[in-house]
Amino acid sequence: MPHPTTGSRRSRRPAALLTATLVAAVLTSGTAVMPAAAATVAEPDTAALAASLTNQRLSWEPCGLDGVSPEDVADLRLACATVTVPRDWHNPRDGQTIQVRVSRTVASGSDRKGILLVNPGGPGGSGLSLAPYVAQSAPTLAEHYDVIGFDPRGVGQSTPLLCRVTYRDTDVTNDQITQANVAGCRSTELTRYITTEQTTYDMDFIRVLLGERKLNYLGYSYGTWLGTWYAATFGSRTGRMVLDSVAAVGSPTLQETWDLQPFTRDRAFQEQLMPYMARHDDLYGRGTDPMKIREMFERAGGTRVGMGPFMFGWFILGALYDTQNYPTAAAAVNTVIQYYEEWNGWTPEQILAAATAKLLVAPGIAADDRAYIEQARVTAEAALKTQRDRSRLAQGTAEYTYDIDYVFEVIRCQDGQWNDSIGHWNAFSRRLTRDAPLVAPYLQNPPACAYWPTSNRMPKFDKKTFPKVLMLQDELDVATAYEGALAASKKLPGASMISVDNEGSHGVFPYYTPCVDDPVYAYLLDGRLPAERYTGCQAVSLPGETAVFEVGGKLTGKGTVRTRLITDDMREANRMLKRMLRTEPGPSYPE
Repeated sequence: MPHPTTGSRRSRRPAALLTATLVAAVLTSGTAVMPAAAATVAEPDTAALAASLTNQRLSWEPCGLDGVSPEDVADLRLACATVTVPRDWHNPRDGQTIQVRVSRTVASGSDRKGILLVNPGGPGGSGLSLAPYVAQSAPTLAEHYDVIGFDPRGVGQSTPLLCRVTYRDTDVTNDQITQANVAGCRSTELTRYITTEQTTYDMDFIRVLLGERKLNYLGYSYGTWLGTWYAATFGSRTGRMVLDSVAAVGSPTLQETWDLQPFTRDRAFQEQLMPYMARHDDLYGRGTDPMKIREMFERAGGTRVGMGPFMFGWFILGALYDTQNYPTAAAAVNTVIQYYEEWNGWTPEQILAAATAKLLVAPGIAADDRAYIEQARVTAEAALKTQRDRSRLAQGTAEYTYDIDYVFEVIRCQDGQWNDSIGHWNAFSRRLTRDAPLVAPYLQNPPACAYWPTSNRMPKFDKKTFPKVLMLQDELDVATAYEGALAASKKLPGASMISVDNEGSHGVFPYYTPCVDDPVYAYLLDGRLPAERYTGCQAVSLPGETAVFEVGGKLTGKGTVRTRLITDDMREANRMLKRMLRTEPGPSYPE
Protein backbone atom coordinates (compact mmCIF):
# COMPACT_ATOMS: atom_id res chain seq x y z
CA MET A 1 0.00 0.00 0.00
CA PRO A 2 1.45 3.44 -0.89
CA HIS A 3 2.44 5.69 1.97
CA PRO A 4 2.94 9.45 1.75
CA THR A 5 5.99 11.62 2.22
CA THR A 6 6.14 15.37 1.79
CA GLY A 7 6.61 17.28 -1.46
CA SER A 8 5.19 20.00 -3.69
CA ARG A 9 4.24 20.48 -7.32
CA ARG A 10 6.79 21.69 -9.84
CA SER A 11 6.41 23.28 -13.25
CA ARG A 12 5.88 21.49 -16.54
CA ARG A 13 8.44 19.97 -18.88
CA PRO A 14 9.79 22.02 -21.83
CA ALA A 15 7.45 22.02 -24.82
CA ALA A 16 10.29 21.00 -27.12
CA LEU A 17 11.15 17.98 -24.99
CA LEU A 18 7.50 16.97 -24.62
CA THR A 19 6.90 17.23 -28.36
CA ALA A 20 9.91 15.09 -29.21
CA THR A 21 9.10 12.39 -26.72
CA LEU A 22 5.40 12.39 -27.57
CA VAL A 23 6.23 11.70 -31.22
CA ALA A 24 8.47 8.83 -30.13
CA ALA A 25 5.72 7.52 -27.86
CA VAL A 26 2.94 7.48 -30.44
CA LEU A 27 5.14 6.04 -33.19
CA THR A 28 6.07 2.69 -32.31
CA SER A 29 16.38 4.23 -45.28
CA GLY A 30 19.90 4.27 -46.36
CA THR A 31 22.54 1.89 -45.15
CA ALA A 32 25.11 3.43 -42.85
CA VAL A 33 28.42 3.13 -44.68
CA MET A 34 30.73 4.72 -42.11
CA PRO A 35 32.71 2.40 -39.85
CA ALA A 36 32.69 3.29 -36.18
CA ALA A 37 35.78 5.06 -34.93
CA ALA A 38 38.16 2.93 -32.93
CA ALA A 39 39.30 4.01 -29.49
CA THR A 40 42.91 4.39 -30.69
CA VAL A 41 42.06 6.71 -33.59
CA ALA A 42 43.02 10.35 -33.09
CA GLU A 43 40.20 12.80 -32.54
CA PRO A 44 38.80 14.21 -35.78
CA ASP A 45 39.69 17.82 -36.56
CA THR A 46 36.43 19.24 -37.87
CA ALA A 47 38.03 22.60 -38.68
CA ALA A 48 40.52 20.92 -40.99
CA LEU A 49 37.93 18.55 -42.45
CA ALA A 50 35.54 21.38 -43.28
CA ALA A 51 38.31 23.29 -45.09
CA SER A 52 36.92 26.54 -46.56
CA LEU A 53 33.60 26.10 -44.71
CA THR A 54 35.51 27.00 -41.54
CA ASN A 55 35.78 30.55 -42.88
CA GLN A 56 32.02 31.10 -42.99
CA ARG A 57 30.66 33.91 -40.85
CA LEU A 58 27.39 33.21 -39.10
CA SER A 59 24.63 35.71 -39.73
CA TRP A 60 22.59 35.99 -36.53
CA GLU A 61 19.09 37.42 -36.65
CA PRO A 62 16.30 37.58 -34.06
CA CYS A 63 14.03 34.58 -34.55
CA GLY A 64 10.54 33.75 -33.41
CA LEU A 65 10.24 30.25 -32.00
CA ASP A 66 7.33 28.30 -30.57
CA GLY A 67 6.44 29.44 -27.07
CA VAL A 68 8.84 32.41 -27.12
CA SER A 69 7.29 35.89 -27.01
CA PRO A 70 8.84 38.94 -28.68
CA GLU A 71 9.66 40.27 -25.20
CA ASP A 72 11.52 37.05 -24.38
CA VAL A 73 13.43 37.24 -27.66
CA ALA A 74 14.68 40.68 -26.64
CA ASP A 75 15.41 39.78 -23.01
CA LEU A 76 17.34 36.63 -23.93
CA ARG A 77 18.96 38.23 -26.99
CA LEU A 78 17.68 35.17 -28.79
CA ALA A 79 18.94 34.83 -32.34
CA CYS A 80 19.25 32.13 -35.00
CA ALA A 81 21.78 31.39 -37.71
CA THR A 82 22.36 28.77 -40.37
CA VAL A 83 25.55 26.71 -40.42
CA THR A 84 26.71 25.05 -43.63
CA VAL A 85 28.35 21.68 -42.99
CA PRO A 86 29.71 18.88 -45.18
CA ARG A 87 27.01 16.41 -46.08
CA ASP A 88 29.44 13.58 -45.35
CA TRP A 89 32.11 14.27 -42.74
CA HIS A 90 33.96 11.17 -43.93
CA ASN A 91 34.25 12.61 -47.43
CA PRO A 92 33.98 16.37 -46.91
CA ARG A 93 35.85 17.23 -50.11
CA ASP A 94 33.10 15.87 -52.36
CA GLY A 95 31.61 19.37 -52.41
CA GLN A 96 28.19 18.32 -51.10
CA THR A 97 26.88 20.37 -48.18
CA ILE A 98 23.76 20.61 -46.03
CA GLN A 99 22.55 23.19 -43.52
CA VAL A 100 22.05 23.08 -39.76
CA ARG A 101 19.89 25.73 -38.09
CA VAL A 102 21.15 27.01 -34.71
CA SER A 103 19.61 29.17 -31.96
CA ARG A 104 21.45 31.10 -29.26
CA THR A 105 20.73 33.04 -26.09
CA VAL A 106 23.52 35.31 -24.92
CA ALA A 107 24.97 35.09 -21.39
CA SER A 108 23.55 37.92 -19.33
CA GLY A 109 26.36 38.19 -16.76
CA SER A 110 29.99 39.24 -16.84
CA ASP A 111 31.38 35.86 -15.73
CA ARG A 112 30.78 34.01 -18.99
CA LYS A 113 31.85 30.36 -18.92
CA GLY A 114 31.31 29.42 -22.55
CA ILE A 115 28.54 27.71 -24.49
CA LEU A 116 26.01 25.14 -23.29
CA LEU A 117 24.65 23.16 -26.22
CA VAL A 118 21.29 21.48 -25.54
CA ASN A 119 19.34 18.71 -27.24
CA PRO A 120 15.77 17.48 -26.47
CA GLY A 121 16.03 13.92 -27.77
CA GLY A 122 13.72 12.12 -30.17
CA PRO A 123 15.63 10.92 -32.13
CA GLY A 124 14.74 13.68 -34.54
CA GLY A 125 13.47 16.26 -32.05
CA SER A 126 13.74 19.93 -32.97
CA GLY A 127 16.02 21.68 -30.50
CA LEU A 128 15.76 25.35 -31.49
CA SER A 129 13.16 26.18 -28.82
CA LEU A 130 15.01 24.27 -26.12
CA ALA A 131 17.69 26.97 -25.85
CA PRO A 132 15.29 29.71 -24.71
CA TYR A 133 13.44 27.22 -22.49
CA VAL A 134 16.64 26.32 -20.62
CA ALA A 135 17.64 29.99 -20.42
CA GLN A 136 14.25 30.94 -18.94
CA SER A 137 13.79 27.98 -16.60
CA ALA A 138 17.40 28.01 -15.35
CA PRO A 139 18.35 31.72 -15.42
CA THR A 140 21.47 31.08 -13.36
CA LEU A 141 22.85 29.05 -16.26
CA ALA A 142 21.76 31.71 -18.76
CA GLU A 143 23.74 34.26 -16.76
CA HIS A 144 26.98 32.37 -17.34
CA TYR A 145 26.45 30.49 -20.61
CA ASP A 146 25.39 31.20 -24.13
CA VAL A 147 22.74 28.48 -24.49
CA ILE A 148 22.83 26.90 -27.95
CA GLY A 149 19.96 24.93 -29.48
CA PHE A 150 19.89 23.32 -32.89
CA ASP A 151 17.81 21.26 -35.25
CA PRO A 152 19.94 18.20 -36.03
CA ARG A 153 20.57 17.40 -39.68
CA GLY A 154 17.46 15.99 -41.33
CA VAL A 155 15.16 17.76 -38.88
CA GLY A 156 12.97 20.88 -38.85
CA GLN A 157 14.64 24.05 -40.12
CA SER A 158 17.86 22.22 -40.94
CA THR A 159 18.12 20.37 -44.26
CA PRO A 160 15.15 18.02 -43.88
CA LEU A 161 15.02 14.34 -44.72
CA LEU A 162 11.91 13.08 -46.50
CA CYS A 163 11.97 9.49 -47.72
CA ARG A 164 10.36 8.75 -51.07
CA VAL A 165 8.44 5.50 -50.49
CA THR A 166 6.53 3.45 -53.05
CA TYR A 167 3.64 1.34 -51.78
CA ARG A 168 1.86 -1.42 -53.67
CA ASP A 169 -1.83 -2.12 -53.38
CA THR A 170 -0.84 -5.43 -51.79
CA ASP A 171 0.96 -3.64 -48.92
CA VAL A 172 -1.83 -3.98 -46.40
CA THR A 173 -0.24 -5.37 -43.23
CA ASN A 174 1.81 -3.27 -40.82
CA ASP A 175 4.85 -5.41 -41.55
CA GLN A 176 4.52 -4.90 -45.32
CA ILE A 177 4.20 -1.15 -44.84
CA THR A 178 7.22 -1.13 -42.54
CA GLN A 179 9.33 -2.99 -45.10
CA ALA A 180 8.20 -0.57 -47.82
CA ASN A 181 9.17 2.37 -45.61
CA VAL A 182 12.61 0.89 -44.94
CA ALA A 183 13.21 0.12 -48.62
CA GLY A 184 12.18 3.62 -49.67
CA CYS A 185 14.27 5.31 -47.01
CA ARG A 186 17.35 3.23 -47.70
CA SER A 187 17.16 4.23 -51.36
CA THR A 188 16.86 7.94 -50.50
CA GLU A 189 20.31 9.44 -50.98
CA LEU A 190 20.37 11.75 -47.96
CA THR A 191 19.42 8.97 -45.53
CA ARG A 192 22.89 7.50 -45.16
CA TYR A 193 24.15 10.82 -43.80
CA ILE A 194 21.45 11.27 -41.15
CA THR A 195 23.16 9.52 -38.26
CA THR A 196 24.23 10.32 -34.73
CA GLU A 197 27.86 10.11 -35.77
CA GLN A 198 27.47 12.77 -38.46
CA THR A 199 25.53 14.97 -36.03
CA THR A 200 28.34 14.84 -33.47
CA TYR A 201 30.68 16.25 -36.12
CA ASP A 202 28.14 19.03 -36.75
CA MET A 203 28.10 19.78 -33.02
CA ASP A 204 31.87 20.05 -32.90
CA PHE A 205 31.90 22.27 -35.97
CA ILE A 206 29.37 24.58 -34.28
CA ARG A 207 31.87 24.79 -31.42
CA VAL A 208 34.62 25.69 -33.89
CA LEU A 209 32.59 28.42 -35.59
CA LEU A 210 31.66 29.91 -32.22
CA GLY A 211 35.34 30.08 -31.29
CA GLU A 212 35.03 27.86 -28.22
CA ARG A 213 37.73 25.53 -26.91
CA LYS A 214 35.21 23.24 -25.15
CA LEU A 215 31.63 22.20 -25.75
CA ASN A 216 29.49 21.98 -22.60
CA TYR A 217 26.31 19.97 -23.02
CA LEU A 218 22.86 19.23 -21.60
CA GLY A 219 21.01 16.42 -23.35
CA TYR A 220 17.66 14.77 -22.65
CA SER A 221 16.56 11.25 -23.59
CA TYR A 222 18.09 10.29 -26.97
CA GLY A 223 20.14 13.45 -26.42
CA THR A 224 22.07 11.48 -23.79
CA TRP A 225 23.03 8.95 -26.47
CA LEU A 226 24.02 11.80 -28.77
CA GLY A 227 26.07 13.48 -26.05
CA THR A 228 27.80 10.25 -25.11
CA TRP A 229 28.72 9.64 -28.75
CA TYR A 230 30.18 13.15 -28.93
CA ALA A 231 32.22 12.62 -25.76
CA ALA A 232 33.48 9.27 -27.03
CA THR A 233 34.61 10.94 -30.29
CA PHE A 234 35.77 14.36 -29.11
CA GLY A 235 36.88 13.69 -25.54
CA SER A 236 39.41 16.53 -25.33
CA ARG A 237 36.82 18.97 -26.68
CA THR A 238 34.10 17.96 -24.20
CA GLY A 239 33.59 20.23 -21.22
CA ARG A 240 30.89 19.66 -18.60
CA MET A 241 28.16 17.26 -19.65
CA VAL A 242 24.77 16.58 -18.05
CA LEU A 243 22.85 13.55 -19.28
CA ASP A 244 19.17 13.76 -18.30
CA SER A 245 16.87 10.71 -18.62
CA VAL A 246 19.54 8.40 -19.90
CA ALA A 247 19.26 5.97 -22.77
CA ALA A 248 21.06 2.65 -22.44
CA VAL A 249 24.43 4.16 -23.38
CA GLY A 250 27.19 1.63 -23.25
CA SER A 251 25.03 -0.83 -25.19
CA PRO A 252 26.04 -1.46 -28.81
CA THR A 253 22.70 -0.17 -30.16
CA LEU A 254 19.59 1.73 -29.13
CA GLN A 255 17.61 -1.52 -29.18
CA GLU A 256 17.91 -2.04 -25.43
CA THR A 257 16.38 1.39 -24.75
CA TRP A 258 13.31 0.56 -26.84
CA ASP A 259 13.08 -3.04 -25.64
CA LEU A 260 12.58 -1.76 -22.09
CA GLN A 261 9.85 0.76 -22.94
CA PRO A 262 6.80 -1.56 -23.04
CA PHE A 263 7.46 -2.62 -19.47
CA THR A 264 8.20 0.88 -18.16
CA ARG A 265 4.94 2.19 -19.65
CA ASP A 266 2.88 -0.64 -18.19
CA ARG A 267 4.67 -0.06 -14.88
CA ALA A 268 3.92 3.67 -14.74
CA PHE A 269 0.28 3.11 -15.71
CA GLN A 270 -0.32 0.46 -13.06
CA GLU A 271 2.04 1.64 -10.31
CA GLN A 272 1.39 5.38 -10.39
CA LEU A 273 -1.57 6.42 -12.56
CA MET A 274 -4.06 3.85 -11.24
CA PRO A 275 -3.31 4.66 -7.57
CA TYR A 276 -3.58 8.38 -8.44
CA MET A 277 -7.09 7.82 -9.78
CA ALA A 278 -7.96 5.74 -6.73
CA ARG A 279 -6.89 8.54 -4.39
CA HIS A 280 -9.23 10.92 -6.26
CA ASP A 281 -12.50 9.07 -6.17
CA ASP A 282 -14.09 12.50 -5.59
CA LEU A 283 -13.10 13.46 -9.15
CA TYR A 284 -13.45 10.20 -11.06
CA GLY A 285 -15.97 8.20 -9.04
CA ARG A 286 -14.31 4.85 -9.70
CA GLY A 287 -13.62 3.81 -6.15
CA THR A 288 -10.42 3.61 -4.14
CA ASP A 289 -8.99 0.29 -5.38
CA PRO A 290 -6.41 0.76 -8.20
CA MET A 291 -6.87 -2.83 -9.40
CA LYS A 292 -10.64 -2.41 -9.67
CA ILE A 293 -10.15 0.72 -11.79
CA ARG A 294 -7.79 -1.19 -14.07
CA GLU A 295 -10.39 -3.94 -14.33
CA MET A 296 -13.05 -1.40 -15.39
CA PHE A 297 -10.69 -0.01 -18.03
CA GLU A 298 -9.95 -3.50 -19.39
CA ARG A 299 -13.63 -4.47 -19.36
CA ALA A 300 -14.30 -1.39 -21.51
CA GLY A 301 -11.83 -2.73 -24.07
CA GLY A 302 -8.56 -1.45 -22.62
CA THR A 303 -6.06 -0.81 -25.38
CA ARG A 304 -7.49 -3.59 -27.57
CA VAL A 305 -10.89 -2.47 -28.90
CA GLY A 306 -13.36 0.39 -28.66
CA MET A 307 -12.35 3.92 -27.71
CA GLY A 308 -9.44 2.81 -25.52
CA PRO A 309 -6.78 2.29 -28.23
CA PHE A 310 -7.37 5.77 -29.62
CA MET A 311 -7.50 7.44 -26.21
CA PHE A 312 -4.41 5.66 -24.95
CA GLY A 313 -2.38 6.50 -28.05
CA TRP A 314 -3.21 10.19 -28.15
CA PHE A 315 -4.15 11.30 -24.62
CA ILE A 316 -2.85 8.81 -22.04
CA LEU A 317 0.54 7.59 -23.22
CA GLY A 318 1.87 11.09 -23.91
CA ALA A 319 0.64 12.23 -20.49
CA LEU A 320 2.66 9.47 -18.82
CA TYR A 321 5.79 11.30 -19.97
CA ASP A 322 5.05 14.13 -17.54
CA THR A 323 3.35 13.49 -14.21
CA GLN A 324 1.98 17.04 -14.26
CA ASN A 325 -0.32 15.79 -17.03
CA TYR A 326 -1.77 13.03 -14.85
CA PRO A 327 -5.16 14.79 -14.53
CA THR A 328 -5.52 14.48 -18.32
CA ALA A 329 -4.41 10.83 -18.32
CA ALA A 330 -6.80 9.96 -15.48
CA ALA A 331 -9.70 11.81 -17.15
CA ALA A 332 -8.96 9.94 -20.39
CA VAL A 333 -9.05 6.56 -18.61
CA ASN A 334 -12.34 7.63 -17.05
CA THR A 335 -13.68 8.66 -20.45
CA VAL A 336 -12.93 5.20 -21.86
CA ILE A 337 -14.89 3.64 -19.00
CA GLN A 338 -17.77 6.12 -19.39
CA TYR A 339 -18.08 5.63 -23.13
CA TYR A 340 -18.17 1.86 -22.85
CA GLU A 341 -21.97 1.96 -22.69
CA GLU A 342 -22.31 4.77 -25.24
CA TRP A 343 -20.02 3.43 -27.93
CA ASN A 344 -21.50 3.66 -31.43
CA GLY A 345 -18.71 2.42 -33.66
CA TRP A 346 -17.55 5.98 -34.24
CA THR A 347 -14.85 6.91 -36.73
CA PRO A 348 -11.52 8.13 -35.31
CA GLU A 349 -12.58 11.69 -36.15
CA GLN A 350 -15.78 11.26 -34.16
CA ILE A 351 -13.87 9.73 -31.25
CA LEU A 352 -11.46 12.67 -31.28
CA ALA A 353 -14.25 15.24 -31.26
CA ALA A 354 -16.26 13.50 -28.52
CA ALA A 355 -13.27 12.71 -26.33
CA THR A 356 -11.76 16.19 -26.58
CA ALA A 357 -15.06 17.82 -25.65
CA LYS A 358 -15.44 15.57 -22.61
CA LEU A 359 -11.83 15.93 -21.48
CA LEU A 360 -11.86 19.72 -21.62
CA VAL A 361 -14.68 19.91 -19.07
CA ALA A 362 -13.63 16.93 -16.93
CA PRO A 363 -13.21 17.50 -13.16
CA GLY A 364 -9.72 18.47 -12.12
CA ILE A 365 -8.66 19.77 -15.56
CA ALA A 366 -6.78 23.06 -15.21
CA ALA A 367 -5.62 25.53 -17.87
CA ASP A 368 -2.30 23.71 -18.40
CA ASP A 369 -4.18 20.43 -18.82
CA ARG A 370 -6.46 22.00 -21.43
CA ALA A 371 -3.39 23.22 -23.31
CA TYR A 372 -2.01 19.67 -23.36
CA ILE A 373 -5.37 18.29 -24.55
CA GLU A 374 -5.54 20.83 -27.36
CA GLN A 375 -1.98 20.02 -28.39
CA ALA A 376 -2.80 16.30 -28.50
CA ARG A 377 -5.95 17.04 -30.50
CA VAL A 378 -4.02 19.03 -33.12
CA THR A 379 -1.39 16.28 -33.41
CA ALA A 380 -4.07 13.59 -33.75
CA GLU A 381 -5.95 15.59 -36.39
CA ALA A 382 -2.78 15.95 -38.45
CA ALA A 383 -2.08 12.21 -38.22
CA LEU A 384 -5.63 11.35 -39.23
CA LYS A 385 -5.42 13.71 -42.20
CA THR A 386 -2.20 12.04 -43.34
CA GLN A 387 -3.89 8.64 -43.13
CA ARG A 388 -6.86 9.87 -45.16
CA ASP A 389 -4.62 11.43 -47.80
CA ARG A 390 -2.60 8.24 -48.19
CA SER A 391 -5.78 6.18 -48.39
CA ARG A 392 -7.19 8.39 -51.15
CA LEU A 393 -3.91 8.31 -53.03
CA ALA A 394 -3.92 4.52 -52.96
CA GLN A 395 -7.46 4.07 -54.26
CA GLY A 396 -7.59 2.52 -57.72
CA THR A 397 -3.81 2.32 -58.21
CA ALA A 398 -1.50 -0.68 -58.28
CA GLU A 399 1.21 1.35 -56.57
CA TYR A 400 1.69 4.89 -55.37
CA THR A 401 4.53 7.03 -54.04
CA TYR A 402 4.50 9.10 -50.88
CA ASP A 403 7.06 11.28 -49.08
CA ILE A 404 7.34 10.44 -45.38
CA ASP A 405 9.18 11.85 -42.39
CA TYR A 406 10.96 8.75 -41.10
CA VAL A 407 13.92 10.39 -39.39
CA PHE A 408 13.02 8.83 -36.03
CA GLU A 409 13.60 5.34 -37.46
CA VAL A 410 16.49 6.44 -39.68
CA ILE A 411 18.59 7.55 -36.73
CA ARG A 412 17.82 4.81 -34.24
CA CYS A 413 18.25 2.07 -36.85
CA GLN A 414 21.54 3.38 -38.22
CA ASP A 415 23.27 3.72 -34.84
CA GLY A 416 24.07 0.02 -34.50
CA GLN A 417 22.79 -3.32 -35.76
CA TRP A 418 19.51 -4.43 -34.17
CA ASN A 419 18.53 -8.08 -33.95
CA ASP A 420 17.46 -9.11 -37.45
CA SER A 421 15.93 -12.49 -36.54
CA ILE A 422 12.19 -12.64 -37.19
CA GLY A 423 12.02 -15.53 -34.72
CA HIS A 424 13.49 -13.29 -32.03
CA TRP A 425 10.84 -10.63 -32.60
CA ASN A 426 8.02 -13.16 -32.67
CA ALA A 427 9.20 -14.43 -29.28
CA PHE A 428 9.51 -10.86 -28.00
CA SER A 429 5.94 -10.17 -29.13
CA ARG A 430 4.70 -13.17 -27.17
CA ARG A 431 6.57 -11.93 -24.11
CA LEU A 432 4.95 -8.51 -24.41
CA THR A 433 1.50 -10.07 -24.68
CA ARG A 434 2.20 -11.84 -21.39
CA ASP A 435 4.17 -9.22 -19.42
CA ALA A 436 3.23 -5.84 -20.98
CA PRO A 437 -0.30 -6.38 -22.37
CA LEU A 438 -1.31 -2.73 -21.99
CA VAL A 439 1.20 -1.42 -24.54
CA ALA A 440 1.73 -4.59 -26.58
CA PRO A 441 -1.03 -3.79 -29.13
CA TYR A 442 0.82 -0.61 -30.17
CA LEU A 443 4.18 -2.11 -30.96
CA GLN A 444 5.25 -3.03 -34.45
CA ASN A 445 7.04 -6.38 -34.45
CA PRO A 446 9.39 -6.82 -36.13
CA PRO A 447 10.44 -3.15 -35.87
CA ALA A 448 11.84 -1.27 -38.84
CA CYS A 449 15.35 -1.70 -37.45
CA ALA A 450 15.13 -5.48 -37.88
CA TYR A 451 15.19 -4.86 -41.66
CA TRP A 452 17.99 -2.30 -41.57
CA PRO A 453 21.58 -3.58 -41.96
CA THR A 454 24.29 -1.26 -40.66
CA SER A 455 27.94 -1.42 -39.68
CA ASN A 456 27.84 1.80 -37.65
CA ARG A 457 28.62 1.69 -33.94
CA MET A 458 29.41 4.13 -31.15
CA PRO A 459 33.14 4.38 -30.39
CA LYS A 460 34.36 2.69 -27.25
CA PHE A 461 34.85 4.84 -24.16
CA ASP A 462 38.47 5.76 -23.47
CA LYS A 463 38.90 6.15 -19.72
CA LYS A 464 41.79 8.56 -20.31
CA THR A 465 39.76 11.04 -22.35
CA PHE A 466 36.09 10.42 -21.52
CA PRO A 467 34.76 13.25 -19.33
CA LYS A 468 33.21 12.82 -15.90
CA VAL A 469 29.50 13.33 -16.57
CA LEU A 470 26.50 14.00 -14.33
CA MET A 471 23.44 11.80 -14.90
CA LEU A 472 19.83 12.50 -13.82
CA GLN A 473 17.15 9.80 -13.76
CA ASP A 474 13.56 9.42 -12.56
CA GLU A 475 12.50 6.06 -11.15
CA LEU A 476 9.38 5.44 -13.27
CA ASP A 477 10.54 7.13 -16.48
CA VAL A 478 8.48 5.58 -19.30
CA ALA A 479 10.92 6.26 -22.16
CA THR A 480 14.38 5.68 -20.73
CA ALA A 481 14.11 2.98 -18.11
CA TYR A 482 15.75 3.47 -14.73
CA GLU A 483 17.30 0.03 -15.11
CA GLY A 484 19.01 1.06 -18.36
CA ALA A 485 20.30 4.30 -16.86
CA LEU A 486 21.68 2.55 -13.79
CA ALA A 487 23.51 0.06 -15.99
CA ALA A 488 24.86 2.94 -18.09
CA SER A 489 26.19 4.71 -14.98
CA LYS A 490 28.45 1.73 -14.35
CA LYS A 491 29.81 1.80 -17.91
CA LEU A 492 30.57 5.52 -18.20
CA PRO A 493 33.98 6.24 -16.64
CA GLY A 494 33.62 8.41 -13.56
CA ALA A 495 29.91 9.13 -13.98
CA SER A 496 27.82 10.45 -11.07
CA MET A 497 24.07 9.80 -10.96
CA ILE A 498 21.14 11.51 -9.22
CA SER A 499 18.06 9.28 -8.83
CA VAL A 500 14.60 10.72 -8.14
CA ASP A 501 12.47 8.22 -6.24
CA ASN A 502 8.71 8.06 -6.97
CA GLU A 503 8.95 10.37 -9.98
CA GLY A 504 7.50 9.11 -13.25
CA SER A 505 8.30 11.94 -15.66
CA HIS A 506 10.66 11.80 -18.60
CA GLY A 507 13.10 14.66 -18.20
CA VAL A 508 14.33 15.91 -14.83
CA PHE A 509 16.16 19.26 -14.89
CA PRO A 510 15.18 21.78 -13.74
CA TYR A 511 13.26 20.04 -10.97
CA TYR A 512 13.10 23.03 -8.60
CA THR A 513 14.24 21.12 -5.51
CA PRO A 514 17.67 21.69 -3.94
CA CYS A 515 18.47 17.97 -3.85
CA VAL A 516 18.20 17.66 -7.63
CA ASP A 517 19.10 21.10 -8.97
CA ASP A 518 21.89 22.27 -6.65
CA PRO A 519 24.34 19.55 -7.80
CA VAL A 520 23.59 20.43 -11.44
CA TYR A 521 24.42 24.09 -10.85
CA ALA A 522 27.52 23.20 -8.83
CA TYR A 523 28.77 21.03 -11.67
CA LEU A 524 27.94 23.28 -14.62
CA LEU A 525 29.06 26.49 -12.91
CA ASP A 526 32.02 25.30 -10.84
CA GLY A 527 32.88 21.84 -12.13
CA ARG A 528 32.07 20.16 -8.80
CA LEU A 529 30.49 16.70 -8.97
CA PRO A 530 28.60 15.24 -5.97
CA ALA A 531 30.83 13.78 -3.26
CA GLU A 532 29.17 10.38 -3.67
CA ARG A 533 28.80 8.63 -6.99
CA TYR A 534 25.07 8.04 -6.40
CA THR A 535 22.67 10.53 -4.85
CA GLY A 536 19.04 9.73 -4.00
CA CYS A 537 16.38 12.46 -4.02
CA GLN A 538 12.67 12.39 -3.27
CA ALA A 539 9.99 13.32 -5.81
CA VAL A 540 7.54 16.18 -5.45
CA SER A 541 3.82 15.61 -5.21
CA LEU A 542 1.46 14.92 -8.10
CA PRO A 543 -1.11 17.55 -9.20
CA GLY A 544 -3.75 18.24 -6.59
CA GLU A 545 -1.79 16.50 -3.83
CA THR A 546 0.42 17.68 -1.00
CA ALA A 547 2.13 14.37 -0.23
CA VAL A 548 4.36 12.02 -2.22
CA PHE A 549 3.28 8.38 -2.26
CA GLU A 550 5.72 5.49 -2.33
CA VAL A 551 5.39 3.54 -5.59
CA GLY A 552 7.59 1.01 -7.34
CA GLY A 553 10.82 0.52 -5.45
CA LYS A 554 12.56 2.40 -2.64
CA LEU A 555 15.71 4.43 -2.20
CA THR A 556 18.66 2.48 -0.89
CA GLY A 557 21.34 3.72 1.45
CA LYS A 558 23.68 3.82 -1.54
CA GLY A 559 21.66 6.51 -3.32
CA THR A 560 20.01 4.30 -5.93
CA VAL A 561 16.45 3.01 -6.22
CA ARG A 562 15.82 -0.68 -5.72
CA THR A 563 13.05 -1.34 -8.22
CA ARG A 564 11.83 -4.09 -10.55
CA LEU A 565 10.92 -3.88 -14.21
CA ILE A 566 7.87 -6.12 -13.67
CA THR A 567 6.34 -5.42 -10.28
CA ASP A 568 3.92 -7.48 -8.20
CA ASP A 569 1.06 -5.11 -9.05
CA MET A 570 1.83 -5.49 -12.76
CA ARG A 571 1.77 -9.27 -12.43
CA GLU A 572 -1.54 -9.13 -10.61
CA ALA A 573 -3.02 -6.86 -13.29
CA ASN A 574 -1.72 -9.12 -16.05
CA ARG A 575 -3.21 -12.20 -14.40
CA MET A 576 -6.51 -10.37 -14.03
CA LEU A 577 -6.54 -9.45 -17.71
CA LYS A 578 -5.61 -12.96 -18.81
CA ARG A 579 -8.37 -14.42 -16.66
CA MET A 580 -10.87 -11.87 -18.00
CA LEU A 581 -10.01 -12.59 -21.64
CA ARG A 582 -10.29 -16.34 -21.02
CA THR A 583 -13.52 -16.42 -19.02
CA GLU A 584 -15.52 -13.37 -20.11
CA PRO A 585 -16.80 -12.35 -23.53
CA GLY A 586 -15.14 -9.25 -24.90
CA PRO A 587 -16.91 -5.88 -24.82
CA SER A 588 -19.70 -5.69 -27.36
CA TYR A 589 -19.92 -2.42 -29.25
CA PRO A 590 -22.89 -1.68 -31.50
CA GLU A 591 -22.15 -1.58 -35.21
